[in-house]
Parts: sequence; C-alpha cells; structure tokens
Amino acid sequence: MTDSLVDGYGRKIEYLRISITDRCNFRCLYCMPLAGLQWLPKEKLLSYEEIASVVRQLAPLGLRRIRITGGEPTIRPSLERLIAMLREIPDIEDLALSTNGLRLAELAPSLKSAGLDRVNMSADSLRPERIREIARRNVDFDPIAAATAAEGAGLSPIKINVVVMRGINDDEIADFARLTLDHPWHVRFIELMPVGEMRDTTWEHVVPMDQVLSRIEKISRVHDCAPPDRGNGPARYYRLDGGQGTIGLITPLSHTYCASCNRVRLTADGRLRTCLFGEHEVNLREPLREGLPLEAFFRTALAGKPKEHELLRMRVGGLRALSQVGG
Repeated sequence: MTDSLVDGYGRKIEYLRISITDRCNFRCLYCMPLAGLQWLPKEKLLSYEEIASVVRQLAPLGLRRIRITGGEPTIRPSLERLIAMLREIPDIEDLALSTNGLRLAELAPSLKSAGLDRVNMSADSLRPERIREIARRNVDFDPIAAATAAEGAGLSPIKINVVVMRGINDDEIADFARLTLDHPWHVRFIELMPVGEMRDTTWEHVVPMDQVLSRIEKISRVHDCAPPDRGNGPARYYRLDGGQGTIGLITPLSHTYCASCNRVRLTADGRLRTCLFGEHEVNLREPLREGLPLEAFFRTALAGKPKEHELLRMRVGGLRALSQVGG
C-alpha cells in the first residue's frame, strides 16, 4: 500500500465527506439564505461515476470512511445507485449519510439494501410549527417517525443532530435529551456556527455546550460514556441514568477539536476542501475529467490543510452558506 495520507501536522486523513448537491428542500436559519443560492449548473456537478472514481483512487491510500452530504443528498435522483457503487469499493469500512430526514422514512429500506451503514439526521425541533419556522418551509415532518423508520430498516447507529440556538430552540434541550431514555439513539447537540451570509442567526444565538450540559444534568444524573460503534465525530458523549442511547456535545467554538481532525470534504463541484471553515481547497474535477491520477493533487491539498479552523479568528473565507460544503 502507498504511504498513508497524512497532513502537514501529522494527522492521518481517513474520512471524506462528499457533498453530492448544493440544493436543499429546506432553508434552515443557520445553513442557507431564505432565497437560496445560485445553484451549480448540472455540468459542474460530479457524476456518480466521477465520485466513485475519486473514492476508488483514495481508498488504497488509507481512505476508510465516507459520508454522503449535501445540500440535501436525498433530493438527488437515484441515490441508491451511488451508495451501491461506493459499497463495492474495497477498504471502505463505513458508509454513512447526513440528511434533514424529510425523505428518510421513504428511502431508508432501499438505502440500506444498497449498502448504507448508518445515518445522521438533523432535527432542530420536535414541534411541528417550530420545524416549519426553522426550515422556513411548509413541511409536515415528524423527526421521531423518521428516526424510527431508519432504525427499523437496520441503519445503525442512529444519530440525531440538534443545532442549539438561544431563544429559538434551546427550550427543547431536555426534550431531545429524554429521547435517549426510550430509544437507542444518539442525540448530539451542536454549537451554532453563524458563518457566511446568514442574517437570521448571530453570535448572540450561540449557546456554549457547557450550558447545554448544565440543563441536561437537571433531568437526571449524567455519566461520561464511550462513543457509539462506528462513530467518527468529535462529540463528547454522556448517558442519562437508565438511558438506552447517548447524548453527544459538539463544540466547534468553545472547545475545538482541530488537533485530532482526520477529515476533508469534497464539494459537489469537485473541490477538495481541507477545512470546513478555511479558505484552502484544490480542484479535483478538472484533473479527474482529464484522466489524470489524483494522488498528487490530494497530497498537495493535505499539505495545505490548516492547523485550526478559521472560526477561531472569527472569519470564514469565501463561504456564503454551510450548504455549499456539506457542513
């Protein structure tokens, strides 16, 4: 095997997040402007075959984990076909999907059959009217039903991601935490990251995870615990007394995890972005379409991967919305 993929700070890179579309059927407050963005033309999007080619070239170099993201990946047609193509690639040990969950109940069985291992679902409220307010779409969506359907299809572990926003949904922290008492799910609270052109969320809406934990501790005793199997995220995990699932806290602002970062991102138009909140990226689409081997381009990208993310300096270069890079 060729030498492992290591960046300039000695971090071994084995995890690739792949955005397959910049479009979404939600307009969440913290993720995308209400009017949307200027969508990528179809010819600039990587095809499923091109995405599979990138993964096939990187797997022998040490790539082991794949997460399909968007925009909202379930709105791209025939997602099962891509999942099946990636499942066939040797050395890929973990194949996951991030979704807003709106189509999860419908698609979970076919995605599992195609080879998907697990799913992360965004759910920023359990209340129907508030879901519509945060998504800024008139949707009829039940996160608990969606997660139950995914569990029933055999996708595991089920992770539910909650972006906590002061004055918007932070009064539901206890409700989300209690889900782990009755379900073997992993509810993960995430600090709000107000970046790009978002005007409806500001730094005043940020709730540090230390405060989230304090509210959870009012429900019952909380214990440190190990992360779920096949997890790869940066969360610190806890369990309530008698809980079937776990509670995770993700802290990109108050307690960074850059020192152990093992991931890079492939945008829908084929740019390898080495940090979610950085400026550095390398175009893989052009060399891919010219038939050039990608290893040298990938190693060049890793050499420029920053030591820490740009939120530490309160700026994010060239990023208008999280939906552009898959979060």
